[in-house]
Amino acid sequence: MADTEVAERPKVRRVQVASLPPGDSGRGIARLPAKLMEDLGLNEGDTIEITGKRATAARAIRPFGEDEGLEIVRLDGLSRANAGVGSGDFVEIRKAKSKPATKVVFAPAQDNVRLQGSAGALKRTFAGRPLCEGDTVATAGHQRVNADIPDAVRQMLNAPAFALQEVRLVVVSATPKGIVHIDAKTDVELLPEFLGGEAGDRRADVTYDDLGGMHGTIDALREMVELPLRHPELFQRLGVDPPKGVLLHGPPGTGKTRLARAVANESSAQFFSIAGPEIMGSAYGESERKLRELFEQAAASAPSIIFIDEIDSIAPKRGQVTGEAEKRLVAQLLSLMDGIEPRQNLVVIAATNRPEALDEALRRPGRFDREIVVGVPDEQGRCEVLEIHTRGMPLAPDVDIKDLARRTYGFVGADLAALTREAAMEAVRRIMPRINPDEDTIPPEVLDALSVQRADFENALKRVQPSAMREVMVEAPQIRWSDIGGLDAAMEKLREGIELPLKHPEAFRRIGIRPARGFLLYGAPGTGKTLLAKAAARESHANFIATKSSDLLSKWYGESEQQIARLFARARQVAPTIIFIDEIDSLVPARGAGLGEPQVTERVVNTILAEMDGLEELNNVVVMGATNRPSLIDPALLRPGRFDELIYVAPPDTAGRRRILAIHTADMPLADDVDLESLAQRSERFTGADLEDLVRRAGLMALRRGLDSGKVTMADFEGALEETRASVTPEMLEEYDRIQDTLKSDAVRPTGIGFVLPGMLRPRAGKESPPAPAASEIQPRPRNE
Repeated sequence: MADTEVAERPKVRRVQVASLPPGDSGRGIARLPAKLMEDLGLNEGDTIEITGKRATAARAIRPFGEDEGLEIVRLDGLSRANAGVGSGDFVEIRKAKSKPATKVVFAPAQDNVRLQGSAGALKRTFAGRPLCEGDTVATAGHQRVNADIPDAVRQMLNAPAFALQEVRLVVVSATPKGIVHIDAKTDVELLPEFLGGEAGDRRADVTYDDLGGMHGTIDALREMVELPLRHPELFQRLGVDPPKGVLLHGPPGTGKTRLARAVANESSAQFFSIAGPEIMGSAYGESERKLRELFEQAAASAPSIIFIDEIDSIAPKRGQVTGEAEKRLVAQLLSLMDGIEPRQNLVVIAATNRPEALDEALRRPGRFDREIVVGVPDEQGRCEVLEIHTRGMPLAPDVDIKDLARRTYGFVGADLAALTREAAMEAVRRIMPRINPDEDTIPPEVLDALSVQRADFENALKRVQPSAMREVMVEAPQIRWSDIGGLDAAMEKLREGIELPLKHPEAFRRIGIRPARGFLLYGAPGTGKTLLAKAAARESHANFIATKSSDLLSKWYGESEQQIARLFARARQVAPTIIFIDEIDSLVPARGAGLGEPQVTERVVNTILAEMDGLEELNNVVVMGATNRPSLIDPALLRPGRFDELIYVAPPDTAGRRRILAIHTADMPLADDVDLESLAQRSERFTGADLEDLVRRAGLMALRRGLDSGKVTMADFEGALEETRASVTPEMLEEYDRIQDTLKSDAVRPTGIGFVLPGMLRPRAGKESPPAPAASEIQPRPRNE
């Protein structure tokens, strides 16, 4: 009899836990090695019991290809919390059977959430999923299931969504005891509010699965925080003190606070969180007392994590603050972090987006042992963040998450959360007419029809900008290449230099060349230089920062250089970015030429030179300048590595003028006698701006004949031709031809008195001598400089 019982007892295996990618989170699945599944007699979709500090259940699925042969079980954050383990811990796994539940009661998993909804929707969402009393579960919505999951299991996991967003619930009670599943006969009840208790103590609200695009950051933080808290004996054996503090810094919205909460939850540590300003008290010594009490409370509850958000507000540089209270608070924090009192099983994590404002004494080993940068996510990271935020969202089949990730350059996690929220609001606006305002509840068929479509994300993209761009946000240009006529050569160079590197970076890496860093558009006024910059930004889907010299120059000493440094720093954050500086000759005149304010402009030129080709690389940041006086620009800017491409934007030829006239008359009711070809031939040296003016004047002529005029005739254009003239003279064209020949090749030819400026160059042999430049325009550089 005893032998029979032993034979029937399911096999148990002890396996190490690893984390699942965000796409599999919230589904109640566990990925096991094929050999382990075979040893335990498991088929895909079978129920398994996972036992750590407590027992929970999941469905067994085969592993990813790269995991084959590894003895690990991949669980999502909720399953790890339900089993009471973290990544790297060991659990016992055995085959199990789930019983049909007669009754299951759910409640919100957070105490600040109140839910109203039909139990029927919950029943559909969790149908067939193995559940245990005390588990935290998530409504996973209509998110697509990975392609490598068998069809039978896929149908099981593709249950309808409970709500528009992912909702975390706790299984308050389940009858009978043990592992159960919901079927057609199960009575499901949803309590409106959180009840507290064991599930609340485990805090499964934020796990590593809720963080996208920061695998390296998580690994670095885990070894600094989890190891000392979970296994202090390792450090005792090695005879060293465990790490005491970690400083997280990076742009706002990158997930520093969320990361700290996830670490606290995954390491089963007590979490004490304070925002910097909360500590400040009005009475003498009150701030220091609050800080001491917090550390005492954390030490009594060890292992614990103290998280200080916006630490720059309570620990600024003591040499730069006038108040005594701030200095005392910094001193108190320094002594608490590395004072006489030893601290065991207590780690301090601090977050700031201004690390340069912190007191230097904090930024040393023994206090903050390591500084971890939480940066702007790359394309793969953005894809993970979008998958997390759309987990509970009913997505239409036409939504392409990877395409959205590619287009959201410079977006941080908070920006992507705002994008998905805006897209959801677009879907709600679309369905509002079908909702009866007199009814308390929305009919289930309306909720089931609700889905977020590609068009909703397109509209949301128009509203949401990267947060680092808010300060310099400009209206995204709507000009396309097709809206520009007569500038084919300049357009081709810009497409090669800007569009290709941004859309096909792998091609440049394969050939082993770097993309161009800068483009200088020069030519007569009105030829379309600014229009080209707008089209380049629109067609390359890059962030566009347009600036003027008046925005960057300041009367305060050093402020202009700081403005330029901030501009380039912001552009790097939200790369790929196009920085467009119009009339750049006023910002970077030739140094030593006695033009403008020498002290300010020379420092500005030096700063721009260093930013464009200095120690700090400009990755995916392109600088475009526009000018009609290129000979005034400092020669050092015109070399390869800074402005790699000098693009002459010439007045259009006859075919170009014909195209420009067609663009400007596209919405104009033209009479049959209007001959655009003839107009193009008769408008020699007209720029794009001149041709636009010609069309405008012709329209005015038609309105003068009568406000009810139906069409614009050839006579109106004849009258307009008499009123307008070409803004480019033959002399200007000759000068630009000469500049085009000499601008780059001779810009920095050394002479006995320093450098020859482009306007001073002598023509080459065989060329007709151009008129000498006016003395007022160019002055020789003094010998002593």
